[in-house]
Amino acid sequence: MSTAAATPVRTGQVLADLLPASRVRDVAFVLGGAALTGLAAQISVPVPGSPVPVTGQTFAALLVGTSLGAGRGFLALALYALAGIAGVPWFAGASSGVAPSFGYILGMILASTVVGALARRGADRSVWRMAGTMLVGEAIIYAIGVPYLALATGMSATAAIAAGLTPFLIGDALKAALAMGVLPSAWKFVNKR
Repeated sequence: MSTAAATPVRTGQVLADLLPASRVRDVAFVLGGAALTGLAAQISVPVPGSPVPVTGQTFAALLVGTSLGAGRGFLALALYALAGIAGVPWFAGASSGVAPSFGYILGMILASTVVGALARRGADRSVWRMAGTMLVGEAIIYAIGVPYLALATGMSATAAIAAGLTPFLIGDALKAALAMGVLPSAWKFVNKR
C-alpha cells in the first residue's frame, strides 16, 4: 500500500505561480486584477454622512495582492489607479478622476503589495494567518485613506475617522471572513491534487 501523498505546493509561491510562467500570463494577471478591482468597485453602497461608499474594491484589491503576489499585485492596482485617473469610469459608482476617497485607492496599491509579499511567505495558507494578512491590508488602506480624506475635505481627524473608518469596520470584518475561507480552501484543494 502506497503512503505517498500529493506533494504540497512550496512556500514562496502564490496562487498565480501555479500556472506556467510567461510574460503573457503575467500581463493577463495584471490586466485581470485591475479589471476585477474595477468591477468590484461597482458594488457600491453610499454611506450617509460620508463621501466614501462601501464597495467591493478593497476586498478585490487584497484578493489580487494575495493571489498574484507583491509585484503583479502592485502593477494591477497601479494600473487600476492610473486608468481611473485618466478617465476610465471604474472607480466606485462608475466614477473616475481624483476624489476625496482617492487616498483609499492609494492605500490599496500599497496594501496589495504588502499582502502579496505576506502571501508569498505562506500567509494565505491558513485561516488565522489569512485573518492577520487581511487585517494588515485593511490597516494600510485606512492609514492612507483616512488622512487623505481629512486633507481633501478639510475634516478634522475625528470627523475623518467617523466618516471614513468607523462605518466600514463591520463590512471589512465580513470581507476578511470571506477571504479567510476562500484562499486557504484554494490552497487545500491545490495540495490535494
